[in-house]
Amino acid sequence: MEEQSQIYLDQYLSSLSETERKKYQSFGSDYFCADEHNANLCAELIRIGQKTATCSLNVWYESGEEPMPTVGHLQVVVDWNGKPICIIEIDSVETCKYNEVTAEFAHAEGEGDRSLKWWREAHWRFFAAECSELNIKLNEDMVLVLERFHVVYQ
Repeated sequence: MEEQSQIYLDQYLSSLSETERKKYQSFGSDYFCADEHNANLCAELIRIGQKTATCSLNVWYESGEEPMPTVGHLQVVVDWNGKPICIIEIDSVETCKYNEVTAEFAHAEGEGDRSLKWWREAHWRFFAAECSELNIKLNEDMVLVLERFHVVYQ
């Protein structure tokens, strides 16, 4: 974890009681999305409580490239330049096929007009680029990891 994020996380943890601190065993720091504009936009949407969910391709976790998200994990959400914006705690993690994502989940993702139609179009483009990079076939049955979270510190 970058020093700036570690300091931010330590500030949050030091504000908790010892009992509360002990419940957290998993920590990370990262931005959302794959470009500066969307990383900064998502950080702000999370900070204001509009974005309370995210998803990613399950293949990243199956390959061992990334550790599977876990309930209770604390993540320092940073902007594109690594500046801490807030800290989130993961509330739930589940898998779902792309074509089975619900309108309610799309709304919780908090982006665009928050509709399922907008979500499907934007995420199809995003996952198309990721699938191309991974040299795998893009399809509507691809398995996603869906996370829900809430802001605990800002």
